[in-house]
Amino acid sequence: MSITRAAPPGAGHRDPEEPRTADAPRGADRPRDMDEPGGAEADAPPVRAEGTRGRAGDQGWHFDSPLVLVMLLIVLVLAQGPVRGALSAPVMQSWMTVFVAVVLQALPFLVLGVLLSAAIAVFVPPAFFARALPKRPALAVPVAGMAGAVLPGCECASVPVAGALVRRGVTPAAALAFLLSAPAINPIVLTATAVAFPRDPEMVVARFVASLLVACSMGWLWQRLGRADWLRPPARPSHEGLGKGAAFWGSVRHDVMHAGGFLVIGAMAAATLKAVVPASWLHAAAGNPVVAILALAVLAVLLSICSEADAFVVSSLTQFSLTARLAFLVVGPMIDLKLFAMQAGTFGRGFALRFAPATFALAIVGSVLVGTVLL
Repeated sequence: MSITRAAPPGAGHRDPEEPRTADAPRGADRPRDMDEPGGAEADAPPVRAEGTRGRAGDQGWHFDSPLVLVMLLIVLVLAQGPVRGALSAPVMQSWMTVFVAVVLQALPFLVLGVLLSAAIAVFVPPAFFARALPKRPALAVPVAGMAGAVLPGCECASVPVAGALVRRGVTPAAALAFLLSAPAINPIVLTATAVAFPRDPEMVVARFVASLLVACSMGWLWQRLGRADWLRPPARPSHEGLGKGAAFWGSVRHDVMHAGGFLVIGAMAAATLKAVVPASWLHAAAGNPVVAILALAVLAVLLSICSEADAFVVSSLTQFSLTARLAFLVVGPMIDLKLFAMQAGTFGRGFALRFAPATFALAIVGSVLVGTVLL
């Protein structure tokens, strides 16, 4: 049995036109019974969700508070002596030299590629590609592969464009050939490769031939062995419904954040391999042709560097042969960690689990064949 308190006159008969105050929760205009659910906690202080920014007077502080930045700056000022000493070490000097060189060389190509990629994705209608490709899939595959040579863009942009092609009725074999070729053989990437390998101009030709060969081979392989239920129809692109300007700058911001972050990670990894890893280890791996090719192919998958910048990263690994570095340049734009996630999100996880391993193996084989002939 519960004992209820008598409500004062007028309680529970609030005028519907009377505004509710901001700090009065719904239901606070009538008292609660002690046995009523939530009654015992009615007067408890509100619990603020973790991660939300508090108002003045809230207890505690958060990681997004300016206090954290101030404390970090104070720590850096107090520890500037040890930090300066660490940065002046020969190893760190070598590390910083390689890191800055890679970033500064690759950044202009990265920005230009992102701008052109966003312009193509937003202002060129996908129906244009559907009308330009031959109706026969066997002929559409090489045409779509060659189309990547005239459409600048990184692999981050090629996945949504390929999804738009499939959604507009282009045969999946041709769309997949474009997906693999566009990030590897477009003018921005080939120009960056020529700048990164000034003494080895044959690397540009080898990258173009090997990447186009692998892209067309994967397209024909999918046409012959692929099944419709392995490829999920891609969802509607996120930029539909926005204005051209908003979609363009949204695409630019997305690609700059993703590609720029992976460029920094790749430059840090290249600098670490160059400055920290003992030269004997690198020479041991590079001395075995099979191990060298596999090592750089796996490294390309793990680093996930944007194709506009990968040539500058791998050109610093002079211990490895040109064929091994060619494998890095062919594998990276076709399959890496971020590409696997994007392909799984666009076409389905079942597709990515079949497509990625086949692409990785075929890219290594194509790199070895072309490298043996041209390098």
